[in-house]
Amino acid sequence: MTKKRKSGGRSGGNRGNKGNQQCSNCGRQVPADKIKKVSRWVSLVDPSMRKELRDSGAILPRRKVTSLLCISCAIHFKQVKIRSKDSRKPKSW
Repeated sequence: MTKKRKSGGRSGGNRGNKGNQQCSNCGRQVPADKIKKVSRWVSLVDPSMRKELRDSGAILPRRKVTSLLCISCAIHFKQVKIRSKDSRKPKSW
């Protein structure tokens, strides 16, 4: 069978097995170098109260939430787009 990617869809070179991590959405076990890491900032304050506090000049706390997604979930949540064959990175091998 033909091979679509030289790397097999994984990052890194000569380091061997990287281990598995669990997808935050579906729970699938995915190799750690193949998983997609999505980070976003989440406010700890209710949105209705946030406007009042911001107007009064308060500093609002927020934290960074990181979710690990398998390729299927990353495509479903539009974190990764399916690109046509022409728009993919050209093969150098």
